Amino acid sequence: MSTANLTRTETAARAATMVVRHYRVEIDLSAARDPEVGTFPVTATLAVDVLGGPTSTWLDFLGGEVTGLRIDGADAPIDYDGARLTLPELSGRHTVTVTGRARYSRSGEGMHRFVDPADGQTYLYTQYEPSDARRVFPCCEQPDIKAPFTFLVTAPADWTVLSNRSALARREVGADTVQTEFAPTLPMSTFLTAIVAGPYTGVRGTWRRGELEVPLGVYCRASLAEHLDAGELLTLTRQGLDFFHEAFDHPYPWGKYDQVFVPEYNLGAMENPGCVTFTESYVFRGEATAAQREGRAVTLLHEMAHMWFGDLVTPRWWEDLWLKESFADYMGQLACAEATEHRDAWVSFADRRKAWAYAQDQLPTTHPIVADITDLEAAKLNFDGITYAKGAAVLKQLVAYVGRDAFFAGARAYFADHAFAATTLDDLLVALERASGRDLGEWTAAWLKTTGMSTLRLERGGDRWQITQTDPRPHRIAVGSYAPGPDGTLERIARTEIDLQAARTPIELPEAPLHLVNDDDLTYAKIRLDEDSLATAEARLSDIGPVLARGLVWAGLWDAARDGDLPVERYLEIVARHAPGETRDGLLASVLAHAEFAITRYLPAAARDRWRPRWAQVCREAMAAAPAGGLRLAWARAWATAAATAPGEADEILAMLSPSGGQDGAVPDQDLRWSMLTALVAAGRAGEDELDAELGRDRTASGRIARLRALAARPDTEQFTAAWERAMTDTALTNDELDAIIAGLRTGDRRAAWASRDEDYFAALTGLWSTRSIEIARRLVIGLYPDADDTAAVDRWWDAHPQAPAALRRLIAEQRDHQRRALRLRTGAQA
Repeated sequence: MSTANLTRTETAARAATMVVRHYRVEIDLSAARDPEVGTFPVTATLAVDVLGGPTSTWLDFLGGEVTGLRIDGADAPIDYDGARLTLPELSGRHTVTVTGRARYSRSGEGMHRFVDPADGQTYLYTQYEPSDARRVFPCCEQPDIKAPFTFLVTAPADWTVLSNRSALARREVGADTVQTEFAPTLPMSTFLTAIVAGPYTGVRGTWRRGELEVPLGVYCRASLAEHLDAGELLTLTRQGLDFFHEAFDHPYPWGKYDQVFVPEYNLGAMENPGCVTFTESYVFRGEATAAQREGRAVTLLHEMAHMWFGDLVTPRWWEDLWLKESFADYMGQLACAEATEHRDAWVSFADRRKAWAYAQDQLPTTHPIVADITDLEAAKLNFDGITYAKGAAVLKQLVAYVGRDAFFAGARAYFADHAFAATTLDDLLVALERASGRDLGEWTAAWLKTTGMSTLRLERGGDRWQITQTDPRPHRIAVGSYAPGPDGTLERIARTEIDLQAARTPIELPEAPLHLVNDDDLTYAKIRLDEDSLATAEARLSDIGPVLARGLVWAGLWDAARDGDLPVERYLEIVARHAPGETRDGLLASVLAHAEFAITRYLPAAARDRWRPRWAQVCREAMAAAPAGGLRLAWARAWATAAATAPGEADEILAMLSPSGGQDGAVPDQDLRWSMLTALVAAGRAGEDELDAELGRDRTASGRIARLRALAARPDTEQFTAAWERAMTDTALTNDELDAIIAGLRTGDRRAAWASRDEDYFAALTGLWSTRSIEIARRLVIGLYPDADDTAAVDRWWDAHPQAPAALRRLIAEQRDHQRRALRLRTGAQA
C-alpha cells in the first residue's frame, strides 16, 4: 500500500504520542499567474510536544519537494518519500520547520489554480477534505490532531486574499505583492483550513445578535459578478445564523463568515470555518428553477450547521464521519424548512436525498451509518448517500423518538463538553441519553450499525389490512388515506399512526381509493402501493393535493420500477400521463430524470427505440403547454436531453435556436442553448463550426466546458475513440474538463462504440488507480465504465484482481451491480 494512504491504526498511534500546539504556514503565491510555474514555496513551522520516550514519527506532505528540515533551529536529515517526511526520534517540546515547494492543482485537490478564459485572470482556492492539506503544506493529516493556525500569504498586490480568520496580524504592500499575515485561528483540523486568493469580487454585510457581531462576505470571480445574487445569499445567511444561534445556544465561534463561489469545484460546498467554499454552479447565470434556489439554500445551511457539527466538534476518525455529515444534512433541511421561504424543503429531501440513500443502500458495498473506515481511501468513498441522506433520515426519526427539546438539549451539552475537540459516537450518545432519559443502545444497534432498509407494503385480505416489512426493524409510521375532495383533488381524509416491529402488523383503515404507507415520510423505508392504490395513482397521481404525499408516490413508483416490482414501461406510461400535470418543478425534474434514465438503461432495445421519439415528443409538447418559469425550464432541459437520441427533433431545436426563438418568441438562455446544440451534434446535425460560432457568443469558462462536452458527443466512431482516449490518458485535463468529455461520450446512442472499449478499460484500471489522484481516478472508473450487454469482461477482471486496492474494487463492484440491475430489468426480471 502506498504511504500516501494513511491508516486508522497508524494515525491513532501518532495522536497518542504527538500534540501539535500551533502551526505557522507561510505560502508564496506571487508567481501564480505564470502558467509555466507549477509549484510555489511553502514553509511550515510546527510547535509540537512528543509524549513519552524518544519516538520516531512523520509529517504528511504529498507530491511536493522538501528542501529543508530544521528541528529547534538545527538542520536535520531529510527522509522524504513523496508522501511522508520521517522525523528523527524526538521526545518533549520541539519546533519543527519544513521548507519546500508544493504543486498547483488541476484536479480540485489541494491548491487549485484556474485561469478565467473570459478575462485571463488567475484564481486560486484550497480544497482539503478529507486529506489534501498535505498537498499544500507539511502537517499531521488527521482530524483528531487539532491546533491553531497562523497563515502568512504572499500574493500579487491586486488580489483578494481570504482565509479562516479576518483579523490580521500584519499586512505589508510592496510594489508588486502584498503579504498578509492572518491572526491565529481557534483550534481546528488540517482539512478545515482554507486559503482563497485572486481578483475575487465580493459584497459584504453583517449579522448581529445581542453583542455578537459577525462580518459577512459573499465572493465570486469578477466575470461572474453580474450574476451573483448577493442579496438573497446574505438573507439566507442571516436567517441561518438566527436559526442555529437559537437552536444550539452556542455563539457562532469563528469570527467572520465568508462564502466564496469557486471554479472547477469537486463538491457542492466545503465547511471551512469562516471561509466556506461553494461550487460556482450555484451562481445562476441564466434562469433558475425554484428547486435550484432551494437546493442552494439547503447547501448553504448544511455548511453553516457544520460550523458546530464538524468544525467546533470534529469526528476523531472517518468512521464517525456521520457525526458531522448526517447532522449537517438534517440540520440544513430543518433550517431551510423552518427559517427560509423554502417551506417544502422536506419534500425535496424525501424525493431526492432519500432516493440517493435507498440506491446506495442496495449496493453490495453498502455499509452501516457508523462504518468501519480503515484508511483514507475508504474514507474518500464514504462521502455517500448513506453517510449523508440515510444518516439524516435516521436522525429525523431520532428527533421524533427522544423529542425535539431533548435532542437540542443534548446537542447543546455535546458542544459545551467537547468544543474544539474530537469525538466519537459514544460522546454524542452520552449527551443525548442524559438529555432525554432514554437508553439509546437498542436504537443505535437497529439504525446506526446495520445495513439495508425495510420495504413496507400494505396488503388487504377481505376487510382486514396489514403492513408487511422486509428486514424487520422498529418504525413509527403514518398511513394516509386519500379520497376526492370538493374540488376533485385527492385529499387526506384520515391519518393513522402505528408502530411496526414484526414482519406483519395489522392495521385498521377507512375505505379510500388511495392509502399511502409512510405518509409524512416519518421513517427510512421504501414503500409499495397496494393494487387498488396503484390503480388510483395510475389514473389520478397528478390530482393528489398535498405535495409531500405526491412526492412520496412518485418516489415509491420509481423504487418499484428499479426493483422490478413495477414494469418499467408501466412506470413510463404513468410518467407520460401525469408528469405534464406536476406543478412543483423540483418533483418534475426528478421524475423527468428518472424517465430518461429508465429509457436509456432499463428498456430492451426494441422498447428503447420505441420510447425515445415518443418521450422526446412528450417533453416538447409539455414544454409548449407549461407556463413560463421553472416548469417550462424543466421540460426544456428534459427535451434537450431526449433529443440527443431522437433525431426527428432536430428541426424543432433549430427553430428554438434561431434569432426569433421558440414558442411565444421565447429565447433559451445560454446554458440551455448549449444543451440543445449538443443534442444537434449527437444527432449529426451540427459540428465543430457551429460549436465555435456558439463559443464566440459565450467566451466564458462555462462556454468552453460546454463546447468540450459537445465535441465529445459527435457520433462518428473515430471521434468517439479520440475523446475516450483523451479522457483516459490526458493528465493535463482539469476535473471539469474531464467531466465534460465523459458527459459528451455518454450523450446519444453510442452502444457499439462503448462495446469496443471494454477490454481497454479493464486493462487500464490498476495503472490508472496507482498513477492518478483518487478524485480523478474515481471519475474515470465510474464515468468510463462500459455499458455492455453482459458482465463477462468485468467478471474476468474481478476474478483476476483479488488484490487490487479495496477502494477500486468497491467502485467496480458498485458499477457491476448497476449493470446487473439494468440487464435484469431489460429481460423483465426483478432487480
